[in-house]
Amino acid sequence: MNGTPEWVPTWTAEQVRRNEAPLLDRGLPLMLWAAAGLASVIADELVEPGVTARKNDLAYQSAGMSPLMGRILVVAGRGDNGGDALYAAAALQQWIAVRGIPGDDLSFDILLTGDSAHAQALATAEAGGAKRVSLEEAVALASEGAYDLILDGILGIGTSADPALRGGARAVVEALLPAVRAGMSRVIAVDLPSGLHPDTGATSDGVVLPASVTVTFGGVKTGLARDRGKKLAGAVVWVDLGLAFDEAPDSAAPIAYAFDGSRGTDSDEGDQPTA
Repeated sequence: MNGTPEWVPTWTAEQVRRNEAPLLDRGLPLMLWAAAGLASVIADELVEPGVTARKNDLAYQSAGMSPLMGRILVVAGRGDNGGDALYAAAALQQWIAVRGIPGDDLSFDILLTGDSAHAQALATAEAGGAKRVSLEEAVALASEGAYDLILDGILGIGTSADPALRGGARAVVEALLPAVRAGMSRVIAVDLPSGLHPDTGATSDGVVLPASVTVTFGGVKTGLARDRGKKLAGAVVWVDLGLAFDEAPDSAAPIAYAFDGSRGTDSDEGDQPTA
């Protein structure tokens, strides 16, 4: 990174879950807020690849009215991380549909790691035009450099003490890794790279997609700045969802920048995507 990054408190997965619970009990749409923040970062990276790592402590600036062009692979697991990624795709589809900017040409492929995903998020993304692809199709396209971005929405803070990916999730990451390592596509991790322990930053093996950017929600996870997390997470953006932590943070870490995601779908300038 250039310049001086912003240092913020970090939290364990359990601290984040505990402080999310009251907001979820109140019915606040944290997933939609997270997805809207993720969509804004995706838009920035499409307009100017690598811009996230260069922003550092500058004020957040959205891609605004610049044309959005590219093809994105949404890799979705069964849980909330997959839902975040799918809702972000839907948010960008909605944004493009209503803003009418010449040159907009954005498409989404969906690769599920199992036989199910967050049902409403999947239906919303597909209603907007996202298409499901098989693992074979996704790998072939990734190997050709067809994807401008891959969204890693496989697994988040729900990982066990052993963060190793298993089953379909492992098969997907193993298949996509060669293209990512060869620089054929960049990865944006949803909350944290799948296969990375959220507290320690450790991995059980090398089956993790290295991210150019990690968009983390609610609180910055300590593992993003420890051990292998420092390399695998790339530039970290914190989407603040208004969690009222009433305890001491686990640690502190540098991030590229942060912004207030608890504004949800509102925007003073009307230029951010909504979920």
